[in-house]
Amino acid sequence: MIDVYSWPTPNGHKVHIMLEECGLPYRAHPVNIGAGEQFKPEFLAISPNNKIPAIVDPEGPDGQPISLFESGAILVYLAEKTGRFMPTQARGRYEVMQWLMFQMGGVGPLLGQAHHFRIYAPEKIAYAIDRYTKEANRLYGVIDKRLSHSAFLAGDDYSIADIATFPWLRSWQNQGVQLSDYPHLQKWFDGIAARPAVQRGLAVMAELRKPITDAQSRENLFGSAQYVKR
Repeated sequence: MIDVYSWPTPNGHKVHIMLEECGLPYRAHPVNIGAGEQFKPEFLAISPNNKIPAIVDPEGPDGQPISLFESGAILVYLAEKTGRFMPTQARGRYEVMQWLMFQMGGVGPLLGQAHHFRIYAPEKIAYAIDRYTKEANRLYGVIDKRLSHSAFLAGDDYSIADIATFPWLRSWQNQGVQLSDYPHLQKWFDGIAARPAVQRGLAVMAELRKPITDAQSRENLFGSAQYVKR
């Protein structure tokens, strides 16, 4: 039984979806990032960067327990553990890895900035809103072009690259994007959203997520709490 320490955010949903797609038994433990639970010593012991998600698998590669943080690393681990959603041949594997890295290095961080400056920043900075809204649309364009001649991001087969990217695109309106402007992406998006395992993964902890409106949650997520030495 894999223990998942998470919250219903795009990065958390990646792992919830992957576990549901693979049919692995797991227990989901909420880490309320608005309440500052990501700073607790017991969570930092498995996720030293104080970010969700993290997992503990009592049956690691050598039969011993293993803990992992970083959602991309967790997806690769689960793919290798189950032999699913990651090709074994080198060429196909690198196709998946490059699009997974595209999500980890581009889609997640830059769409996150679009969310922050458009929705959460206490000061509306026109330059930042314009920059990250344009970058969000550029990234959607990259994905749309890829999907104009490929069923999925890494080729003909659904993979961890799709699982990683999909949750970040669910908030397209908050990113200043019109999904209908990207028809190939929208077709791919709708197909993934219809998968039963994806729907189950998105339902994990969904009832716990609430809008960030209070000062303490903002402090824990965006303020000086992030920079305290622990």
